[in-house]
Amino acid sequence: MRTELTFRALTIQPNRYQLVQLAAKATRALHRPNTRVQDTMNDALERLSAAMPVQPEMVLESSLEPMSAEQLRAA
Repeated sequence: MRTELTFRALTIQPNRYQLVQLAAKATRALHRPNTRVQDTMNDALERLSAAMPVQPEMVLESSLEPMSAEQLRAA
């Protein structure tokens, strides 16, 4: 049920407005012709809920210096 998917995704992105924006962008990126938009939206919410939450330390570090090739492989 989409409500459960939404609440699971809220654990990753607690701001509901940003969650809607992310889900809309993901749905547009994942949608394929001849498929239902509802199924694509469910898939996008499942992927968002399975994602790792972004930690403030990671944002701060990435904004200060670019990641090296080793860091990209490790991530």
